[in-house]
Amino acid sequence: MGDWRARAEITADVVLFRYVSDPLEREVEEVFVWDLDKTYLDTRFESLQGLWRTAVEKAFQKKNVPGTASLVRALRNHWQERKRDKRDFPIYFITASPPQLEKRIHEKLNLDGIYPFGIFFKDNLKNLSFSRWRRLTQQVGYKIQALLQLRLHLKENVRQVLWGDDSEADEVIYSLYSDLCARRFSEKDARYILKTLNVTGPQVDVIFRLLESIPENDPVEKVYINLATDTDAEYYVKFGRRVVATSNSFQIAVDLFQDHRLSQVQVIQVARDLIQNYEFTLDEVEISLDDLSRRRVLSKQTADILIPLLKDSEVISKTFEFSMAPRPVVSEVEGRVYELQGVSEPWVADFIDYLHEDR
Repeated sequence: MGDWRARAEITADVVLFRYVSDPLEREVEEVFVWDLDKTYLDTRFESLQGLWRTAVEKAFQKKNVPGTASLVRALRNHWQERKRDKRDFPIYFITASPPQLEKRIHEKLNLDGIYPFGIFFKDNLKNLSFSRWRRLTQQVGYKIQALLQLRLHLKENVRQVLWGDDSEADEVIYSLYSDLCARRFSEKDARYILKTLNVTGPQVDVIFRLLESIPENDPVEKVYINLATDTDAEYYVKFGRRVVATSNSFQIAVDLFQDHRLSQVQVIQVARDLIQNYEFTLDEVEISLDDLSRRRVLSKQTADILIPLLKDSEVISKTFEFSMAPRPVVSEVEGRVYELQGVSEPWVADFIDYLHEDR
């Protein structure tokens, strides 16, 4: 483990391991960024004991959030088919794990059939004490810095789809990253918000140094938030409809299908993975579908295609009906659904109150 510094790109406490070349990174038009902890892997950082357990686990012992491995493989396969490109799939992972675990985590992803462009780690083993526990668990500065560092490696008009969870305020991190890239507020206001969110002075300085070299546009196309701690999905309305709260991998698969990033067959594969390997019931799959319709995420057009196939595949019952009918699409761009009939919330919120938590 002692040779990791020779293979890494280090900026303060952000450590990036890259597995592809600069030219390949800069030519991709679409990049997927997945938070590893509680979004892809079922990791526990709430206690020193949980962190220690995560640190000593071997690659094959690490557990996935249900359905995530099959979901990422499906996303990769569809991307390669759509692009007619069998090269590496442009996905990056971000984790609060220390860089000493890079080989184990990379091996775990490889065991799942996933070969990322890069993985970000947090170099903070020095914070492994009770008195410094707060520094260990504060992720806003670290993750925004990592995202901006990644932005430097990508083309000017890249589009990013981001995955996170509700245990580390990823919806705040990703939305703030979007606002910073788009320069939606002044540097003075941005510095105040960052400091209020417990971003340290040195981290704030690094963030603004990185911004100087980043194009002035918003690269964030969509954000998925895994409800790992059962936050009310209605909380996410304030961030705009671009942020989609999800309870499981099946809901993500349905929305990815709606945006033409998965096929209907792949949605069924994710549902079967949950049922066969994670003890999901048909009722849970049906509740997940109905929830997407009630929250005005699922469109009528998508439901009309998908529901008969799900019934024929026996992942929902033949008698399934929505409690609230899905609405038709009224705004779609290049296959991406942006607005449903009767939905008034903006795609990207004009103003997000980052300073008042109202969960």
